[in-house]
Amino acid sequence: MSSKPWPKGRKLVHLDLKGAPPRIEYLHRLIQVFSQLGADGLLVEYEDMFPYEGGLELLQATSQPAYSLKEVLSMQEFAKSKGMEVIPLVQTFGHMEFVLKHRSMWPLREVPHCVGTLNPHKEEGVKLVMEMLRQVVEQHPGLSTLHIGADEVYMLGEGEESKQWLLSPEHTVEQLFLSHVTTVAKAVKEAWPHLSIIMWDDMMRGMSQDTLKASGLVGLVQPMLWDYTPNLNVEKTVALLEKYFGAGMSDLWAASSFKGSTAVHTCVTNTQRHVDNHLQWLKVASSLSAGISLRGIAITGWQRYDHLSVLCELMPVALPSLAACLQTLLHGEFSLEAQSSVTQKLGVSSVEVEAMERTSAADSLFPGRRLAEFIVELNSLLSSEELRFFENNMYVRGWFSPYHQRRKVVNPLISMQIHIILFLQTEAVQEAVRKEMVEVYPDSTAQEWMEEHVSPVAAPLQRLTQHIQVCLQDMVP
Repeated sequence: MSSKPWPKGRKLVHLDLKGAPPRIEYLHRLIQVFSQLGADGLLVEYEDMFPYEGGLELLQATSQPAYSLKEVLSMQEFAKSKGMEVIPLVQTFGHMEFVLKHRSMWPLREVPHCVGTLNPHKEEGVKLVMEMLRQVVEQHPGLSTLHIGADEVYMLGEGEESKQWLLSPEHTVEQLFLSHVTTVAKAVKEAWPHLSIIMWDDMMRGMSQDTLKASGLVGLVQPMLWDYTPNLNVEKTVALLEKYFGAGMSDLWAASSFKGSTAVHTCVTNTQRHVDNHLQWLKVASSLSAGISLRGIAITGWQRYDHLSVLCELMPVALPSLAACLQTLLHGEFSLEAQSSVTQKLGVSSVEVEAMERTSAADSLFPGRRLAEFIVELNSLLSSEELRFFENNMYVRGWFSPYHQRRKVVNPLISMQIHIILFLQTEAVQEAVRKEMVEVYPDSTAQEWMEEHVSPVAAPLQRLTQHIQVCLQDMVP
């Protein structure tokens, strides 16, 4: 059954820059494509790629240079030239790993072993996040909306100061959360009265309507309800939005996903999974009571689950998914017309990156297409049983078993077969991936990606090849 197209409101593409930050030239090309695909805004999560200054300079990335102020401004100017609003996202409570991992920041953790959660009792913590916000806001001229994060505040209430605070009968962990977020939101409004403030909703989901009404957040923040699952519970999600609205939070947002929410280590995006998520969100939007309207939807593209986790899918392999999700929202269904629009806009034959073939030679339609093709090819090779269980290969078991290895006996002709079958077929694709990747990402991203996805399979093969070479020294003149 088809739903109505997504109601009026922003369609933001989320740029998660805490992993695989694109080179600025490629970022501009992506923004152009986002606009052509139907997006009209960016939700930019800089983390350590923002050029923090002064006492916050230590927050900048060390594996590759952070973006310069000039690059940050050029990205905004280019986006605005395409009619796209830019909304920065700065974490102010949970997921502050990129801040609290630094030794000088350890005293600001809620508990010593949780790198992500800020201690809500320390005045220095509020000063820290306000200085982070000040620097980001000042480098976003004309800014109208700010996202302060506040999702997944793990271990809240477990710190010693929190435990003391919670001894008071009228104090709860819910109030502890609301108190800090309200303090930050009020400080933002005091510094920049014109700004609208968005925050993630998950920490408020279990709260009663009365608790929310009494929190002081009503009229201060706009909750963004996120759910990235393909089987999103429509009834439950509608009930949550109705609860927030009933508490007086009349400005509400949704957040879906086009990549980075399948598994922490996913390499290739499954378009249908993310389309299904958007089909469910369309049902939510059409089921809301009259009077409730969503300000927009953020189509998230997570690059890491958190600052310290591995890379999720890179942007090039996820562009067909993003295109399909945007066209689903615009058409109200993933119809043949929507699918045709995706394939025409990207110049490919399929919305699934693993099945797509080129229908246009113009790389401008699909920036990073060659990288996406090589990643799919390499992932297929590396996932094959032949490589993952190479010990079971006929030639290895028959002519280079542990018995042969211990006695350094090897058939030279067969060893060449082993080398060709198990090593050479991946070597060329590995090099192609690396070459294309450094064109659009920093060298450190290419190195991390190769170590994460290629090395676990390639390293044992390399050791086997080296062992064969040692044995051949006693077999070949």
